[in-house]
Amino acid sequence: MKNQEDYFKVLRKIQQKPSSSQRELAKDTGFSLGKLNYCLNALRNKGLIKIKNFKKNPNKLNYVYILTPKGLAEKTRLTLNFMKKKMKEYDDLKKELGR
Repeated sequence: MKNQEDYFKVLRKIQQKPSSSQRELAKDTGFSLGKLNYCLNALRNKGLIKIKNFKKNPNKLNYVYILTPKGLAEKTRLTLNFMKKKMKEYDDLKKELGR
């Protein structure tokens, strides 16, 4: 379950700003560079993102991350699950405060 939340965060950030560097993505998600790299590789292996070197830069710093159609569908599914979880937490808290 935790991996899904991590993947959701990364997919959201990639959709918001595909040309982010790994350092920017790590900062925005609160992940270490190692954890972010692990997530990016897992998402790529699942076919959810494509990683392109949009400039033939020898230092390999200029990448763009693209959500695939499968990645967009997975992000939508994860968003719905996230919203359901938050609504349940809200309802549980509301019940607890109502006692």
